[in-house]
Amino acid sequence: MTVTQWVIIGFVGQALFGARFIIQWIVSEKQGESTIPLAFWYCSIGGSIVLLAYAIHRQDPVFIVGQSLGSIIYIRNLILID
Repeated sequence: MTVTQWVIIGFVGQALFGARFIIQWIVSEKQGESTIPLAFWYCSIGGSIVLLAYAIHRQDPVFIVGQSLGSIIYIRNLILID
């Protein structure tokens, strides 16, 4: 892959990861209280995995550890919800 393609992958991961807050905000406004919908956790996992791939490509150990640990927490939250 080219550098440009990897940058696009990084932006897609960041967009997925950032979209979770917009989703949470919209759902909370509709319900009239702060809530975390399932879509929040799925966006968290998707964004984290894409960002992890980007971090591995960049060989950035700080970014790799952060995204790896975050993914585990997001998956665990989905397990706890079910």
